[in-house]
Amino acid sequence: GCPRVWSVAGCRALPGLRGAPGAAGRCSPAGAPGALPPGGYRAWRERAARDPAGFWADVARGWLRWDSPFHTAWQPGDTAGSARWFLGGRLNVSVNCLDQHVEKSPNRVALIWERDEPGTAVHVTYRELQDLTCRLANTLKKYGIQKGDRVAIYMSVSPLSVAAMLACARIGAVHTVVFAGFSAESLAGRIMDSGCKAVITYNQGVRGGRTIELKATVDEAVKNCPSIKHVFVAQRTDNKVHMGDRDIPLEEEMSKADSVCPPEPMDSEDVLFMLYTSGSTGKPKGIVHTQAGYLLYAALTHKYVFDYQQGDVFGCVADIGWITGHSYVVYGPLCNGATSVLFESTPVYPDPGRYWEVVQRLKINQFYGAPTAIRLLLNYGEEWVKKYDRSSLRVLGSVGEPINKEAWQWFYQVVGEGRCTLVDTWWQTETGGICIAPRPSEEEAEIVPAMAMRPFFGIVPVLMDENGEVIEGNDVSGALCIAQPWPGMARTIHGDHQRFIDAYFKAYPGYYFTGDGAYRSHEGYYQITGRMDDVINISGHRLGTAEIEDAMADHPEVPETAVVGYPHKIKGEGAFAFIVLKEQTAHVDHIKEELKTIVASKIAKYAVPDHILVVKRLPKTRSGKIMRRLLRKVVTEQSSNMGDVTTLDDPSVVKEILDAYQKYKEKNSS
Repeated sequence: GCPRVWSVAGCRALPGLRGAPGAAGRCSPAGAPGALPPGGYRAWRERAARDPAGFWADVARGWLRWDSPFHTAWQPGDTAGSARWFLGGRLNVSVNCLDQHVEKSPNRVALIWERDEPGTAVHVTYRELQDLTCRLANTLKKYGIQKGDRVAIYMSVSPLSVAAMLACARIGAVHTVVFAGFSAESLAGRIMDSGCKAVITYNQGVRGGRTIELKATVDEAVKNCPSIKHVFVAQRTDNKVHMGDRDIPLEEEMSKADSVCPPEPMDSEDVLFMLYTSGSTGKPKGIVHTQAGYLLYAALTHKYVFDYQQGDVFGCVADIGWITGHSYVVYGPLCNGATSVLFESTPVYPDPGRYWEVVQRLKINQFYGAPTAIRLLLNYGEEWVKKYDRSSLRVLGSVGEPINKEAWQWFYQVVGEGRCTLVDTWWQTETGGICIAPRPSEEEAEIVPAMAMRPFFGIVPVLMDENGEVIEGNDVSGALCIAQPWPGMARTIHGDHQRFIDAYFKAYPGYYFTGDGAYRSHEGYYQITGRMDDVINISGHRLGTAEIEDAMADHPEVPETAVVGYPHKIKGEGAFAFIVLKEQTAHVDHIKEELKTIVASKIAKYAVPDHILVVKRLPKTRSGKIMRRLLRKVVTEQSSNMGDVTTLDDPSVVKEILDAYQKYKEKNSS
């Protein structure tokens, strides 16, 4: 093996591994798309709905490696949202993701790191990843990180960031990965809320040919975080960064550490990780996932939704900072002994052919990405796709937001040449893994464009009406709820179980409320229609409008703001901000620029509103609540259909805002 995967020199490529996936030992030809579990799809689906305890017990025994067996597969709990899984069982997630594969095939490729620099892929075997993980785990232990401690990971996608997650899992520490595009303030908020003892980061990140100052951002963040004892700093570039008293050079420490680290046996319901996601109030919530149930659900969905066969190269191009990266770059694929691609770059660097060049060079079999990237690439035309050989592709997947028909058709016909299965997957940070997707299904079952369609094993969707009654029959729309717990479901919001209950189980007692609306077709298939609350989805990233409003409210000249989503050609949705100024000022453009800077520094660049419109006042009810519904109608140009405005304090405000919007539009188009 090559112990230098994590040094700058090791980034250059590992000797003797250039020819992989030959090293991965390709197996027999892959099964037909939609290959079914033994006993057939229908039998499994019916059993999972009828006898969840029995179904999941059988799957868990066969799928995971246990240190001690569980005595109770499923304990429903006395209230909705308190279900527990695999009680009495003990296991270690890193053993399931590493050791069990190292014993059988140590030289199988676990990760292919597609670095930002084009054509510089690094192959890492299961044995090498285990070595990295154990050295990192021993380094954490040396500096006092113990079972139950929280560790923040603020790193770009790399073998080392994956090893950091697995090292936490190995010693029973709880990781919270923060997307490396978040601002110092966002990072500090997450560190403080979760009470992290350490941060693992890089000196710098590299993305789309640009250098990103990761360590400097961490320095800024931890100024206000007394809980942080150590910052572990790895080298992604050769540039020197400031190192202070609590900073520890990670590779240097790892090279001295033992490459054997005994795994900590964890209870099924111990916390594996926390991941922050936006809610309808301003404060992000730390979603808590546990060991066994989460891992099992991620692994099972990875296998059956994507028809993963041993020897395939699985290419999920998500960042590890999001749940998609946790479940389908790291935990699901590695638990299944797969070869998983880590994509550090962007879809348009160095040109819009990047994804497809990578597909050709790495011979990717499953490609899983976001509709926003597909919509972006569609604008560049087909030649960038057709330039490259995509014959290795068998399954295409879409994640993060509902995919529109035009993007679906382009993805299916142009990228997949009309011969790949395309799975439009619906799920959430809270669900742990894919809940509704066209596969698995009966052999050769139809796939309807731009529809998530079929619930996964053990997922029982229902649609609810305004009165909280279940809507029966087909060709109907309602609030999407799930009627029965499943192992991958989040257990709580860190430090605020009441918020967890209020957010997901209060609206429809006895059911998990997803926050999304859905349509059930004549055939009984599900189509997701979008959020039902003040949450928007920008480029597949969920963002509460309240979070943007809270950030802008910090500007001294701006007493009031309201943000709504509007349809955006590339991003799916964009943010449109209405603001009220303290006094009429000549510096409106200057204030708008300042607001954009504030949002970028408080949240992240992707949260910055595309449009900011100054109005005299906002539409409010007599009780003072802003009627965002009306603002949505204005920006989506449905002003002829404003609905009930009788609860407004002063209905004349509507015309005022419409006039301001028309002026703004004319000015912009000129």
